[in-house]
Amino acid sequence: MDIAWEDLKLFLAVAETGSFSSAAKRLKLGQPTVSRRLADLEYALGYKLFNRTASGAAPTAAAARLLEPARKMAEWAGEVQRAAAASDREPQGTVRVAAPPGVAFDFVAPFAAHLRKKLPKVQLELLSKVEYLDLARGEADLALRFRPAPPSGDLVNVATLQLPVAICVSKGYAARLPPKPSVAHLDWVAWAPPFDDVPPNPQLRAMVPDFKPVFTSDNFLVLIRACEAGVGAMPLSPISHRFSLPNALVPLDLPLGPHASTPLNLVCARSALDVPRVKAVADLLVDELQRLVAGSAMKRRH
Repeated sequence: MDIAWEDLKLFLAVAETGSFSSAAKRLKLGQPTVSRRLADLEYALGYKLFNRTASGAAPTAAAARLLEPARKMAEWAGEVQRAAAASDREPQGTVRVAAPPGVAFDFVAPFAAHLRKKLPKVQLELLSKVEYLDLARGEADLALRFRPAPPSGDLVNVATLQLPVAICVSKGYAARLPPKPSVAHLDWVAWAPPFDDVPPNPQLRAMVPDFKPVFTSDNFLVLIRACEAGVGAMPLSPISHRFSLPNALVPLDLPLGPHASTPLNLVCARSALDVPRVKAVADLLVDELQRLVAGSAMKRRH
């Protein structure tokens, strides 16, 4: 029998998220629509795909056999979209860039004004996500990530920058600290569940004895605002760029050892660079990252 791609995409979303509500959110559908369409698919197939439980939806043995082929179809659907867009004569249309919340807020959002001047026919869609999106499937066109692309596969590292990291606090908070503070003297602002294993939380647990934050949130802007209000400290990159906007935080002169820097990688699907609008945005981002590397090296020399 023929299974429509839209039905397989729905099946895949439920299988990977583990619930109908999460699948509905991913696909931007109502939960009743997801339940109805999945019931129609099960009726057409003649067997059950998921066991509904209190904790979510678990794939049946029959569904497990469909899972890997469905994932491959999702990747090929992304390839088809990129191949179709590669015939564009000039950079135009929407480019989706995924970035961690801090990078999205401090770097990509201000960079958008520069991109608008350089590529007036390109619309930037910035996806500020803690979770990694699937670039092979086309969930985003480009991604700024702390982890590089795997050495084998369809993803490539377009550029890599080593970002310095410092403990940042408000000026008022810094004034209340002893002359030579240590990490043990600081109150910490950090990610809350479900993001409590997202950097810099693991690094803070490694650096700080009995690490226990005084304030947590699942929203980066809330964390920044708490830090600006003098609630506590959080690790951030103190590096500035030509699009940097003013902020109320200052770095503390504290040794961080192996946690004093973190890599930032620009990653995409290999075939995405054949799409004119994606290649044009990637080139502009690479140029800015190279400027940051050069500026950081110059500051170290002085």
